Amino acid sequence: MTKTRSRRLVEGGLIDRARPLSFLFDGRRFEGFAGDTLASALLAGGQTLFGRSFKYHRPRGLVSAGSEEPNALVELRTGARREPNTKATGVELYDGLIAESQNRWPSLSFDLMAAASLAAPFLPAGFYYKTFMWPAAFWEKVYEPAIRRAAGLGRASGLPDPDAYEKSHAFCDLLVIGAGPAGLMAALAAARSGARVILCEEDFRLGGRLLADRVEVDGRPGRIWAEAAEAELRGLANVTVMARTAVVAVTDGGDYAALERVADHLPAPLPWQPRQRLWKIVARRCVLAAGAIERPIGFGGNDRPGVMQASAVRAYLNRFAVAPAERMSVFTTTDDGWTTAADLYESGVEVDAVIDPRPDVADAVRGLGEQTGAQILLQAEVCGVGGSAGARTLQVLSDGRITSIATGGLAVSGGWNPNIGLAAHLGQRPVWSDCLSAFVCATLPLGMTAVGAAAGEFSLDRALSMGLAAGAAAALAAGFASTAVDAPRADDSLVEIKPFWRVSRPRGKVFVDLQNDVTDADVALAAQEGFQALEHLKRYTTLGMATDQGKTGALLGQALMAELTGQAMSELGAPIARPPQVPVAIGALAGIHRGRDFRPTRRTASHEWAEARGAAFTETGQWLRAQWFPRAGETDWLQSVSREVGAVRSAVGFTDVSTFGKIDLQGPDAGAFLDRVYINTFSTLAVGKARYGVMLREDGFVLDDGTTSRLGPEHFLMTTTTVNAAKVMQHLEFCHQVLWPDLDLQMASVSEQWAQYAIAGPSARAVLAGLVDQGFDLSNEAFPYMSAGELTVLGGMRARLFRVSFSGELAYELAAPARAAEAVVNALIEQGAPFGITPYGSEALGVMRVEKGHAAGPELNGQTTAADLGLGRMMSKKKDCIGRVMAGRSALVDPARPALAGFKPVDPSQRIRAGAHFLPLGAEPVAAHDQGHMTSTVFSPTLNQWIGLGLIERGPTRHGERVRAYDPVRRGDVEVEICDPIFVDPEGSRLRG
Repeated sequence: MTKTRSRRLVEGGLIDRARPLSFLFDGRRFEGFAGDTLASALLAGGQTLFGRSFKYHRPRGLVSAGSEEPNALVELRTGARREPNTKATGVELYDGLIAESQNRWPSLSFDLMAAASLAAPFLPAGFYYKTFMWPAAFWEKVYEPAIRRAAGLGRASGLPDPDAYEKSHAFCDLLVIGAGPAGLMAALAAARSGARVILCEEDFRLGGRLLADRVEVDGRPGRIWAEAAEAELRGLANVTVMARTAVVAVTDGGDYAALERVADHLPAPLPWQPRQRLWKIVARRCVLAAGAIERPIGFGGNDRPGVMQASAVRAYLNRFAVAPAERMSVFTTTDDGWTTAADLYESGVEVDAVIDPRPDVADAVRGLGEQTGAQILLQAEVCGVGGSAGARTLQVLSDGRITSIATGGLAVSGGWNPNIGLAAHLGQRPVWSDCLSAFVCATLPLGMTAVGAAAGEFSLDRALSMGLAAGAAAALAAGFASTAVDAPRADDSLVEIKPFWRVSRPRGKVFVDLQNDVTDADVALAAQEGFQALEHLKRYTTLGMATDQGKTGALLGQALMAELTGQAMSELGAPIARPPQVPVAIGALAGIHRGRDFRPTRRTASHEWAEARGAAFTETGQWLRAQWFPRAGETDWLQSVSREVGAVRSAVGFTDVSTFGKIDLQGPDAGAFLDRVYINTFSTLAVGKARYGVMLREDGFVLDDGTTSRLGPEHFLMTTTTVNAAKVMQHLEFCHQVLWPDLDLQMASVSEQWAQYAIAGPSARAVLAGLVDQGFDLSNEAFPYMSAGELTVLGGMRARLFRVSFSGELAYELAAPARAAEAVVNALIEQGAPFGITPYGSEALGVMRVEKGHAAGPELNGQTTAADLGLGRMMSKKKDCIGRVMAGRSALVDPARPALAGFKPVDPSQRIRAGAHFLPLGAEPVAAHDQGHMTSTVFSPTLNQWIGLGLIERGPTRHGERVRAYDPVRRGDVEVEICDPIFVDPEGSRLRG
């Protein structure tokens, strides 16, 4: 055999020999070509050892040429971009690539940790459940450190990921998963009808098995037909071809998750590029054309380097122009395996033997083997493989005798498993087909059709026909008339198979899961100890828990369990595949939501105005809110806050309340809907009025509170607390979509569409009069407390006005389009200047709400009921609502429950703190004496002392009683008096003025 670079064939393949590429593996320089994978380039350079197994550190070589590879895991790149556990078979080669082997020390070829294999008799399946239990003192100092050192394969960089990730959405009539012959044909058929088609292919090149096999389609080489099909698809405006994109999950409603490797074939993404993009694809129909995966056979030494899938051998020969070895043998139970022998021979590789356990094969199949000059052994088995560094000799059982055959590698074909993991993501279990000796789809997710090898049809001619029919049917279902076209013709493939799982007389260890070192003995032990159910077998032995998720060896393990327990494969069943279908970087799942972007900061429309005036900001939920506005000469925050509170109480102030959640509800049933989600009634609310409401969770505890205004007969506007805005919106949507879909209404969050400002204080009406256009009466008679209406301000600008008060003063909330925020703020400053208007922040607002006894976030902590907060009488007895029944549980109506009360120190000079616990005077500070806790505390400039709100047992009935506010963390122990939670203007005369 003639080679240019070690095992590189002189001609052939789909690599670009005009574009040589240089790369490093374990510090050694290799050469490859554009179109190579890291695996094919290393193999061409003579590298046969790719990794070490997890438990025993046994030497491992390539098994496959695709994403099902269990052995060839490498660390890719260096520094912060180092990525462990990357499958070399899926890494597209680029110039300057740096890769290292992993799970070895000090080197791949000389791994001292391989001594672990000597302990194999003491490390059977499930040993980790039975050991490390005694002595208990050893766990923290001996066992846990040792386990942590041994865990894992590759090493994460430990540095912040420098790359960006994106998320995007796409919509189509037909999603085709897989660009092999069946997938290409399905995409062509649908696209020619005018349907919108998205074709996703995990590989960087389209064609599937047409790239690896020497087949013809319509009289042309398969790869040429694939190139023509791709060119046609890319030339159609209604088709999106997405190479380097793996569909990784199927979810409800025709949604599919797909991972696009945007820049993984480059040393680093370009400045404007994400590394990867996670797609949500919404498709009316889907064609699953993911092909099939060749399975192994159990025999001694089947894990040695040089033992490969027969189909992978053809891929390296025909696609990458690489001979896996100078001489090879074939062990096959399928006709397809004999095709590998023929391809080896035609590529110049010496074929030593073709071993087939079947008693006879078709003449056409035998002819493939005879033309190679190989020794042909029927009714024979490979019992073992010898060779310290790889497959060098075979022990073959034939005619009752075991003989040795010298070779350089072994291609194994044990049959095919349809790649149907995606079809099971919604819970559909595959069923066993005796005809195919494999699991196939019995039912598919709604809208999905399986074609080709994924449907158990291994004939190329039939795969093309199935693809055509599925694509045409999908287009027709989407409303497009199908175009009459004949399917291309291809010779029928050799697909005959005899199920054969394990040889009768193995020589050496028989491996089932190569990455996790699960052997047939481990499966036998699991059966013996009662772990016979597949889910138990998986967890007891770790079978199928490697990075290939059992794609290569899981079925072999199941077959061995069926044999050991005397069950049919159909009785044993198959486990459910779970997403993702292939490994996905955590960064891709997070997208841009990392660091500060994990929860993006939201800024109000007047943020820059507040920033320019020196405001101190705080995070409230996702928003940045101004806390206070310091002035020259003020030495601390308390001075600023007290000044702002005093200005509101004596004159006028304004604050930005745009962060409150704002939900617009419209429709004939909007009032009835609100009745069901609030404890009080809203359907009777008059147009132009607002009402305070409390919302419960299903368990009877308070979810949120706020005001809802009726702007029209079928138009309501709800406000929520800042922190709970998203939670309330989610709750309302659930109630409408799931609980009461028959109600006729629509809702939308408008929190960011409207900027909203509270203008509060005795002069609030006078200031507002300068903004409101003529014709709108702000008098107390025309627009009393709890009124709401739409109007215009500043000469025709649409706005909304609400007569509500969180401060306890005469107050209004003015809402204007967010784009007009700066104009509104400037107008407030201008009109309010004669009245001494003062901007105030969230701290001053908090002081005033405590002075008025308003419950807020610290009291709405998910553990309080409406009755706890003194709002129990609001609950209507004339209607039902969410949480009503559960709120009536005996524990929740117990009079001894902690309930809202006010607190002030007996010594007005003392400070009280939120979080302090209430104890009886003189009682020992132990949990048994705990009566509740302080939820909110503020310094009240109005009362010139610290005050607070809290939850204490029988709070409303204990006004005037004294207790201890005990705070051991901050060394506080203050005697406080329980009082009414409304400290200022309990009659409410100010807010109604």
